[in-house]
Amino acid sequence: MVIDSPRSIVTTEGFRAGSHGRATRTLHIAMIGTRGVPACYGGFETAVEEIGRRLVERGHEITVYTRGSESREREYLGMKIVHLPAVPVKQLETLSHTGLSAVHAVLRRRPDAAFVFNAANSPFLPVLRARGIPTALHMDGLEWKRSKWGRRGKAYYRWAEEFGVRTADALIADAPGIGEYYDREFGVPTELIRYGAPILESAPADGIRAFDLAPHGYHLVVARFEPENHVLEIVEGYRASSATKPLVVVGSAPYAAEYTERIRAAAGDDPRIRFLGGVYDQDLLDALYFHALSYVHGHSVGGTNPSLLRAMGAGTATLAYDVGFNHETLDEHGLFFADAAELTRGVEALDRDAALAGTLGLHGRDRAATAFRWDDVATAYEDLAGRLARRQSMHQLGRRARRRASAARSGE
Repeated sequence: MVIDSPRSIVTTEGFRAGSHGRATRTLHIAMIGTRGVPACYGGFETAVEEIGRRLVERGHEITVYTRGSESREREYLGMKIVHLPAVPVKQLETLSHTGLSAVHAVLRRRPDAAFVFNAANSPFLPVLRARGIPTALHMDGLEWKRSKWGRRGKAYYRWAEEFGVRTADALIADAPGIGEYYDREFGVPTELIRYGAPILESAPADGIRAFDLAPHGYHLVVARFEPENHVLEIVEGYRASSATKPLVVVGSAPYAAEYTERIRAAAGDDPRIRFLGGVYDQDLLDALYFHALSYVHGHSVGGTNPSLLRAMGAGTATLAYDVGFNHETLDEHGLFFADAAELTRGVEALDRDAALAGTLGLHGRDRAATAFRWDDVATAYEDLAGRLARRQSMHQLGRRARRRASAARSGE
């Protein structure tokens, strides 16, 4: 099997998702499509920082394309930083920045491999590949299911998924369910590469005491206010409960004012429900996770969720939305809810049984410490970059792929 490369004809025999071949030379790797580093926003940015700094320590050259950072430093933790602007509009910010980043990568010294994050950025893969830059696309979750996107936005994400499948040299899935989705929909392999979990053995309690909270004395929610994160059902279920420990809600929704109002209306005047808004102090956020009696996780669309991993790494019992991604991440060491009524029962069980919460929390931390290690994640990226640099690719298979008719009719 061969693909036509701008530089040569290269074989793809033996290319299989997950068949690792460690890099045997120093590689120049570009990371494109996120807000970049220092990480202060979300899962992609944390991944880039954690992976990038480890690859630098292993002798590789890492270039990270960054937007919106207050710092204008050209190096961070050994990574080279390229600051480029973006159009400050929700629908265009990511695409405009990724487009400029791709052009920059093409016009400068050619990287040995590029990692592009977010399936929405797939239109720029041909630009990179035309320059002979082998490219892996991180597919993220099923973004087209998110309610914040209108009809056109959802249609774009569906199209971008398929275009990414047909143009990438490799596809990265962060959870088995995501890999199964691309196998079912398109019949193509993916690289299963997780996120890592920070393991917390301790955290100062001063920050939470400033909010009049006590260790193991509250239930925690950390989420953007979006319907697929089920914050409304969590608040409704908690308000209907007999729980005595407060529910602390961290998060906001810059594009969902109506949904935010519904959440606050559901909370009413219940003094047990406390809204803290966005918390961007990582030490304080760690303390909130570490000292919570339970973490309530309503996310239903993404794959392996960084917020869930952070709670697991903090040793905090989890009450999670009943979807396959969460069951697999927790390895069933949690309680689960599908609606507000089940949330009520779950939070009451944890509220009155500290021993149950402690047991679930310890199981979660053990799972995080063994299955979600950043060193292992960095090794997987290093292995994939090495294979891409050696011109191993799934492009010949992917270029013929189309969304299967049965899946398209199902609307999954």
